[in-house]
Amino acid sequence: MASWTLAPDYAWLAADFGSLEAVFALEGERLTRDPLSEVIRIEREGVSYYVKRYTGAGKHMRRFFGRPRIKAEWQNLKQFAKWGIPTAEVVAWGLERKGLAFGRGAMITRELPRTEDLSALADRNDPRLADRAWVDHISRQLARHTRVMHNHHFAHNDLKWRNLLVDDQATVFFIDCPTGDFWRGFMLRHRLIKDLACLDKVAKYHLSATQRLRFYLQYRGHTRLNARDKRRIRQVVSFFEGRE
Repeated sequence: MASWTLAPDYAWLAADFGSLEAVFALEGERLTRDPLSEVIRIEREGVSYYVKRYTGAGKHMRRFFGRPRIKAEWQNLKQFAKWGIPTAEVVAWGLERKGLAFGRGAMITRELPRTEDLSALADRNDPRLADRAWVDHISRQLARHTRVMHNHHFAHNDLKWRNLLVDDQATVFFIDCPTGDFWRGFMLRHRLIKDLACLDKVAKYHLSATQRLRFYLQYRGHTRLNARDKRRIRQVVSFFEGRE
């Protein structure tokens, strides 16, 4: 049984994006590939689209239980948009099952023009990372969007610099969130700390201690650290100790 949706604004692309069968027949520039999925890029009328196709949900019982990764991807991106967090526009999405088991699924997103992920900037020591005003502008956006997620009891679970895009207007976009989910209690606290630790894992090599602290205060909406903040910062800083 197959379920497929093409956003109304893109009905003119129905020949390419109108069904799961058509999407799996598309050919384009392959960007990534692994045993479960692949991503290709195609262009239509001067606009690039990213097509992510899954042919597996994982091993053993993962094929039958839980939310398939591709479904989590499109649902999470659409959730970001509802919360006002800039993200890639989801153009089409859906999946099919073989009986009770996951069969295949896909998601198509529209390009975010003139963007680059933050890890690429870090890898080449981009001069913008030395621009205090630029860093502060990025930091405030990132802090606000992360706080919005966490206030909804949602953790990204892979909030790394490579999953954050920035454009030529210094706007931050959240992408690639197949393992993000809602949590409660201890697991929520653990996941929130992991999100912050993922951000700080690269930040500690490219930003000053003052900039990192300022980001945390922006995230918390505080002007000064309290005892709880200090305890959480220690947990964030030590999260990946012995694992790098």
